[in-house]
Amino acid sequence: MKKIRASHGPDKTLLLDGGDTWQGSGTAYWTRGKDMVGACNRLGVDVMTGHWEFTYLDEEVVSNVGDFKGDFVCQNVFVKDDSSFDYRFADFAGFDENSLRAFKPYTMKNIGGVRVAVVGQAFPYTPIANPGRFIPDWTFGIRDSEMQAVVDQVRENEKAELVVVISHNGMDVDLKMASRVSGIDAIFGGHTHDGMPGASVIKNKGGQTLVTNAGSNGKFLGVMQMDVRNGKVQGYQYKLLPVFSNLLEPDKEMSAYIDEVRAPYIKTLREELAVADTLLFRRGNFNGTFDQIICDALRVQNDAQISLSPGFRWGTSVLPGEKIHMDNVMDQTCMTYPETYAREMSGQTIKDILEDVADNLFNQDPYYQQGGDMVRMGGMDYTIDINGTIGKRISDMRWDDGTPIEPSKMYKVAGWATVGAKSPGPPVWEQVADYLREQKVAKVTKLNTPKIIGAQGNPGISKYSGELG
Repeated sequence: MKKIRASHGPDKTLLLDGGDTWQGSGTAYWTRGKDMVGACNRLGVDVMTGHWEFTYLDEEVVSNVGDFKGDFVCQNVFVKDDSSFDYRFADFAGFDENSLRAFKPYTMKNIGGVRVAVVGQAFPYTPIANPGRFIPDWTFGIRDSEMQAVVDQVRENEKAELVVVISHNGMDVDLKMASRVSGIDAIFGGHTHDGMPGASVIKNKGGQTLVTNAGSNGKFLGVMQMDVRNGKVQGYQYKLLPVFSNLLEPDKEMSAYIDEVRAPYIKTLREELAVADTLLFRRGNFNGTFDQIICDALRVQNDAQISLSPGFRWGTSVLPGEKIHMDNVMDQTCMTYPETYAREMSGQTIKDILEDVADNLFNQDPYYQQGGDMVRMGGMDYTIDINGTIGKRISDMRWDDGTPIEPSKMYKVAGWATVGAKSPGPPVWEQVADYLREQKVAKVTKLNTPKIIGAQGNPGISKYSGELG
């Protein structure tokens, strides 16, 4: 960032962050996100929006936003003034006109003499995909009409020459929004973590909108250069720059800050738990090898027949032969509702869970897609028809030995990260760490992945990255 900003001139750049940043590690959990707020400040993030930033208690969220030196913007987060307000359909039914926004909807910047409006779009389904009990007084939603009103406002009242949106909608939702809302020059997206080599050009009644997505975890930096003259965009250049961290000299200030943050926890984080027998990763759409380790640990530690683990899109990989430290386990599992459970479920209940998650991912309408990946399974496989409809996508559920899972039969199921009521068990990282200590060598004997039907041509499949999502 320092090199790129210096090459363009410090007054001609904006660094935007799409969210999911203030969480996802042991230190983020223990400091309630403060460690990453400090990192963003030192990195020089000018504007950001959020998703997992809202998975702390509401007063912690407000505190973090207060400590952030940039602008935290969300045009689609409102304060409830009616307890009966149904946020699930806020984007379709509209919102109570007396509601108030919880955060700034946009910020104005003067970049090289150009008036730039940056509008924020937080993850629309935060209280559904994550515990609503943490943020009970805020409502979310896609809110197309409100986005259009904000864009019109900054164009007319603020005399914005360039309007961009920093979004956590997810790629497909951004593409649809770009077709429905006019006046946005570019949407810089997050949530689905797609590394897009080029910008998608979406036509709308006001002209066109560029839509991009720059991956996650600092793997890439999306660089959009805009030529703005006579009050409008005349041209652009976009590059997705890979960040080869091993080839870059560490920044002394940031390295010192990281060491300072980690120092109180370093003994815990660097505990050696086991050795990786194979590449351990998460990014698969239906499973990953580290996901399987988590599922296997849940089954063994809870003496369960089947295990469920949520399909998150974060967590760094461990190479074959590398030591697995507690750091790695926290990186894969650390969040603010990590409690485990073990309970009896019928085969029908298991199917209903899979159907519900599948509909969130593969619904024909992007506005009903909540992103993420499919729930991970331990101990069973199934068939999924992603072109099906709710209730008709999942079939042929079987144990690992091929025995069919019967709808009326009860099974012991272990899992974690319940969105509703808090689960009674210990944090998942404790169970995974105990499992790895016992195993000493982390092996994946069977990767539980479904048989996939209808992968070609499904709207829920990314047309840009070649991955489901």
